[in-house]
Amino acid sequence: MAILRKSELKVMKEEELREKLPELQQELAKARAEAFAGAPKNPGKIREIRRTIARIKTILAQRGEK
Repeated sequence: MAILRKSELKVMKEEELREKLPELQQELAKARAEAFAGAPKNPGKIREIRRTIARIKTILAQRGEK
């Protein structure tokens, strides 16, 4: 899955964001397992996935306040 930009996330509907969240969390678990098993192919991938998850959670929280 490609890393989603902040601008892309903001235009997504809440349902779409809630669907993406578990997908990204599963991808993060796979990336961490790969890193634990040996050298990952893309060492920055874990960081980017974590940041994308945080962005989604932040956007959902902001929308909940409105």
